[in-house]
Amino acid sequence: MLTRERTTEFAPEERVLPPRGGTVQRFARLAVWVAVTDVLALIAAMGMAYWVRYGLKAPGFKPDLVVLLAPLIFVPIYAALRLYSLSRLSPAEEFRRIPAGVSLGISALVVLGFWSKATYSRLWIGMVWGFALLLTFIARKCWHVYMGRAKARGALSFRTLVVGSNQEARRVAQAMKTPALGFEPVGFVTLKSDYVRLDGLPVYDSCSIEDAIRDCHADCVFVAASDVTSEQMATITKAARVAGVEIRVSANLAEILSSRLTVQTIGNLLALSLRPVNLTGRQALLKRTFDVVVSSLALVITLPLWLVIAIALKLETHGPVLYRQERIGAKGRPFQILKFRTMVVGADRMLDELQHRNEATGPMFKLRDDPRVTRVGRYLRRFSLDELPQLVNVLKGEMSLVGPRPALPSEVAAYEDWHLDRLEVPPGITGLWQIRGRSQLPFDAYVRLDLFYIENWSMAYDLYILAETLPAVFTRKGAY
Repeated sequence: MLTRERTTEFAPEERVLPPRGGTVQRFARLAVWVAVTDVLALIAAMGMAYWVRYGLKAPGFKPDLVVLLAPLIFVPIYAALRLYSLSRLSPAEEFRRIPAGVSLGISALVVLGFWSKATYSRLWIGMVWGFALLLTFIARKCWHVYMGRAKARGALSFRTLVVGSNQEARRVAQAMKTPALGFEPVGFVTLKSDYVRLDGLPVYDSCSIEDAIRDCHADCVFVAASDVTSEQMATITKAARVAGVEIRVSANLAEILSSRLTVQTIGNLLALSLRPVNLTGRQALLKRTFDVVVSSLALVITLPLWLVIAIALKLETHGPVLYRQERIGAKGRPFQILKFRTMVVGADRMLDELQHRNEATGPMFKLRDDPRVTRVGRYLRRFSLDELPQLVNVLKGEMSLVGPRPALPSEVAAYEDWHLDRLEVPPGITGLWQIRGRSQLPFDAYVRLDLFYIENWSMAYDLYILAETLPAVFTRKGAY
């Protein structure tokens, strides 16, 4: 018979959760609306491309049959790429799949146009691809904001039963305390007689998984793989299938992106294959080529802005426009980082007087209302415009567009051994630290984000971080 015990050590924060099954249904309805916005983005892209290609005075856009069928082509392609599996798709993985979906859809349109003897301007086709990509990304970003808020209030959270009672199970439950992940632990199932009390949630000490699912009104079962045998796993998967609930299994692979994983069958075993990451050889050449091309274009495009900033700095205070500071690059090599000067001349000599007001953790120094920052400098920092000269550092090979946060020599001198791993690659103008909170993050969080980036590097991940940097800059979160 199913029995349970409840502890009172910890009372989880109450959130309004949907009834069992409600989250699955909500995600299904949401996927329909996402598909609608994908279609609208495609239609808008074709219209915008027509007006840009032929001008506003051109005759009205009269789509032929192939163009009218475009939504019926794109949506199935997106579905095949699992772009509507919203509860299972991470933003980084979605960012990687959308270009593939748009490209396949455009290719299908070209092929159908050829067989139907329709003629399309190659420039129009290229602009449709670009506009569709841009508008789809914008729409998906808006949906992620909506879903994040819905998860925070519990509207899109899975009521989750954690199977296991070891340290891995505790880590799973601890991770679920982050509302943005969309899981709410409602109980534990232990398959052993000697379990420890866990976080004030019901603990079931029977193998009757079906009863536990029903009693907790769970719509997701999350299994701590290291705490169950293969025979028990078979029982759990059958119970979840019969109950009609989601099932997830922890892989015990911390700090790994799903894009690096593939599933393989080895005999009657199921294995996860982990793609190696190596920032040397051809991959390093690819990253360096991308850095040079993009930073060169960015430098040319932003040169007028450089002139405006230089004039503003000269009008406000005396002193140099550019500020040079020693930083530590890849393999511990020092270099001179370039920034627009945002502080008064001699600010470095005033640092000791302000140390007692330091708001940062670890060896870093951050002060929200730093008296050394000028009025123009405060504006430049708010929108990260002071970092534009670092494009020169990128061209010189001292930095990359995306990478770990550039470290000061004083910080590196105070590093623990595990902190030094972040010096394996060149620092970046932007990175995970830039899009995940900037100055609001504690020092160890900076380092963990840097190590996560190094462990999971890919060109697609670099593009994702660059795309997320603009919203992070404009929202000014953690910028001071």
